[in-house]
Amino acid sequence: MLKLLIGNKNYSSWSMRAWVLMRELGIEFEEVMVRFDGFEPASQFKAALREVGGAGKVPLLLDQGFVVWDTMAIAEYLHESHPGVWPAHARARARARSLCAEMHSGFEALRSHCPLNVEARLPEVGREIWRDQSAVRADVARIEQLWNEALAAHGGPLLFGGFSYADACFAPVCLRLRSYALPLGGPAEAYVGRVLALPSVAAWIEQALAEQDFRPFEEPYRSARG
Repeated sequence: MLKLLIGNKNYSSWSMRAWVLMRELGIEFEEVMVRFDGFEPASQFKAALREVGGAGKVPLLLDQGFVVWDTMAIAEYLHESHPGVWPAHARARARARSLCAEMHSGFEALRSHCPLNVEARLPEVGREIWRDQSAVRADVARIEQLWNEALAAHGGPLLFGGFSYADACFAPVCLRLRSYALPLGGPAEAYVGRVLALPSVAAWIEQALAEQDFRPFEEPYRSARG
């Protein structure tokens, strides 16, 4: 059976992408959570990952000892043997990969100023970020543009009609937008609701809330959970 190494569900956006993809497509896997305790070379987190291999980050996919790291690489590896990772039509597949690649390498301001925190509701922090960070506003505008174009081209309810890795890739973004209460237009806001209602995303949220594992180095904006 495949094995997926992930970080804390409350904080690990990249882990969420791979986990949601596999869960939503019904791909069987064993989950191994490697708890965040800091990311210094001497941390237990880094030590545990060094034993496995890869780049020292989560997620990691293990297939009978073969290690695949980086979420895009994991998606492509799963695509080789599991239908549904990408849209069936070649141009839709290329566009979906383009969206995911842009998410993978871009939107630095949104990721930096609005780190994933499933449990938190931070509208006050979000209002300050929205007021002060023009780069965050630009990132959200670009995300809305990408979503609206895909939804219009493929008729919804998800970006390319049915579920694909594109929706898993943007699922942590949907959670960020909700946690920080960043403003969205109608189609994008409705899409966020549909993504958060996916069974895999709902399961991730439920399990993240159950962790009860406050990691202060992940939350510089508050000193305690809740």
